[in-house]
This record gives sequence, structure tokens and C-alpha cells, in this order.
Amino acid sequence: MVLRMFGFCRSPWRRRIGGFLLAIATVAAAIGSTAEAARKRPNAKLEVSDTASAAKNLARPQFDADDQSAADIHGIPNARFWGDSVDAFARALPAQPGPWLALSGGGADGAFGAGLLVGWSGKDRPEFSVVTGVSAGALIAPYAFLGSDHDKTLRDIFTTLTAADIFEHGATGESLLDTWPLRRLIRRHVTPELLAEVAAAHQSGRRLFVVTMNMDAERPVVWNMGAIAESGGESALELFRDVLFASAAIPGVFPPAMIMAEARGRRILEMHADGSLSGPFYVAPEAVLVGTQRFRLPATDLYAVVNTKLVPEFGRVERDTLSILARGIGSALKMAARGEIALARMLAQRQGIGFNLAFVPSDFDGQARGPFDADYMAKLFEAGVAQGRSSAAFQQGPARPDENGQVAASPRDRTTGSGSSGAQEADRVSR
Repeated sequence: MVLRMFGFCRSPWRRRIGGFLLAIATVAAAIGSTAEAARKRPNAKLEVSDTASAAKNLARPQFDADDQSAADIHGIPNARFWGDSVDAFARALPAQPGPWLALSGGGADGAFGAGLLVGWSGKDRPEFSVVTGVSAGALIAPYAFLGSDHDKTLRDIFTTLTAADIFEHGATGESLLDTWPLRRLIRRHVTPELLAEVAAAHQSGRRLFVVTMNMDAERPVVWNMGAIAESGGESALELFRDVLFASAAIPGVFPPAMIMAEARGRRILEMHADGSLSGPFYVAPEAVLVGTQRFRLPATDLYAVVNTKLVPEFGRVERDTLSILARGIGSALKMAARGEIALARMLAQRQGIGFNLAFVPSDFDGQARGPFDADYMAKLFEAGVAQGRSSAAFQQGPARPDENGQVAASPRDRTTGSGSSGAQEADRVSR
């Protein structure tokens, strides 16, 4: 209701609000987990870094907006573009049309999208000409881009991952939690061999894009991961890893990624954080989505995998701060996701592109016991696999609630795709 009062649900700003609320939700979960762990230790207290020494170690060279506008990555001039620039977006796209895949954020719920891809491999999962990833979706995106040969890696990561693989309790000078374990996880899986595969796919004309938020410029940055991989060498490998880390770096909770760039003959240190700050998933610049600037996507079909539920769910909320915060944020996130889906669908409809949507089914009943709970993620992964294998993995329609609180597609839409634990769910949301 508050979001509606201020017009966020009809404004493109709802995309940023939704991503920011996702970050706050994770803050609440992480702080709650940390506080609970502290309460269980005698005389324990939350760990906080010495702010004076932290400030000294985290000092950055001065640069201004003109420097930022001129900045690029040394040796890789096509490594990235502003996510809100239609001209730059157009230059980065493949020449030949084909199916596109957009993977949303969602934290631990990214296990759903990973499972869906694995299940879909057994049916008619296409080779995507463009794959985009935001936050948790960014960590899935390289494997979705490279195809079903990497399904085992997706399964291994998302069915064994725990909070200890993502963060360590204890604040740094720039975050509430330390995410050196996440860096280690990315380093383990992003290898020179993986980069060589991404480079080969890029050379064939396909594109892999990952979104971060440039915190200084307050603008989304889309990283052309294939171009980075194609440049080769250790510096390309480290940049590829840094971008994946940045896209999942919830500001204030996880440390940002500091990425070196060059501007007018000198080096600057950019701060990049969670790509979901610019929207739940990425298809095109905002001007293209809302139709204020005409540009035709070279896409035959658009597949969006949204790593959250979209239907309202009744749940008695306890009268404590974290429960109230989590419930309010969860409700707003669903509204934001539905709004973004509606924009993407309207774009596809205007351009005659098939639109296919998959999301966590409302009858999934797993309950997480904390952030990145391994049992919860494994169960959600298997729900995604089942949905991917079914005959109704994807449905077409603007995810909006009807008078009964269900997500209804327009009467002209039909259920398409290749799988859903989800078959009944897709049927129901399409009616």
C-alpha cells in the first residue's frame, strides 16, 4: 500500500526498490543469524572491526564524474557498457536473432533456477544466443550459457552450499559480514578452462551479460563476460571472478568489489555491488522496456527465470522486528518482480517475441532454518528439476494477482515451455 501511495508500482523506480529490499531482507536474515549465534556463546558479542584502521585501509584515490564517464578496462575496451544506454546495448548484442534467457536474483532461492535448468536439459532446452544474470542469477549464468555439460556443477554447488561457503560472521570496514568464502567458491569454479569455453561461445556470436551496480555513478553496468574471457590471461580471469562476486555483493552486508579502471591516463578504483539494485533481472535498458525509445531485440523467444514465488501466501506474523521486516519486504519483492515481468512481457508482445516465465511454484513448502540452509536449497533445487522436466515449465502472462490473489495471465496467453513441478501451478496462474 505504501509503495502504491508513492507510485512505485507504476514507476520504473519499483525495479530499484525491489532489488534494494532484497538486500535488506538478506541483512535481516544475516543479522538475525549472527545475533542468535552470539546469544548462544557465554559473554559473546557481535564482532566489529576497528573503524579507524579500516578507514585507513579502505581509502580510495580521488576521481570525479568526468573520470567515471571516460573510464574503461585496460586492454578490454568492450568489457562493459552502461545498462541504461540503448546505443551501447545495441552495439553489444549478437547479429543473429535467437532465444534469450534472463536469470533473476534471489539469494538461496537461486537453487530453483539452477534446478530448473538441469531438469530442462532432459527436454528441449535451447542454446541461448543471450544469457543475462543478476546477483544469484549471475552465478548461474555462465553454466546456463555453456549448456547442459555443466549441469553437474550446478547440482554440486546448489545442493551442497551452506552459509559457511558464502560468508563469515564479523564486520569489515565496509560490510556487516566477510565474504572471503564466496570469493574462494568463485575462484574454485571459475577456471581458465571455463573462461576458454565462454570465449569460444562468444566468438561464435553468442553473448553472456552480468549486471552490477556502479555505486559511485548510481548506474547499472552490464559486463560482456565473453569479451572479457576472449581477452585471455590472468587479468581477464581475475576480472571475470570479480564481476561475479560484485553482482552478488549486497551493499552494506557483503563487501563490494573494487575494480580497477583507467580514465584519461590514470587509474581509478570503482566500487561495484549487487546487480539486483537496478532490477530483479535484466532484459534491456529501461527506455526500451517502457517503450520510450524504439529498438528491436534480436530475440526469437525470451525466457525469464524468477527465483521467488509470485503469489500471495497467508502466514501469521510474529510481533518481533525481524519477522515484521521480513514479511513486509517479502510482500514488496513480489510486487516488484511482477512489475518487472509485466514490463518484459509487454516489450515482447510489442515486438512479436515469445515470452516464457518460470518461477517458484506456490505449493513449494520448504522452510529455511537460516540463510543459505543446505537442506532447504537442495529441496528447492529438486523442485526446480521437477519443474524443468514437466510439460509446463514456463507460462506466458503478466504476473498479476486476480481477485482471488492468484497470479493470472491474460486470456490470450497459453502455457508453453518444457517443464514445471509446476504443471498444475502454471495451469492455475494462466487461468
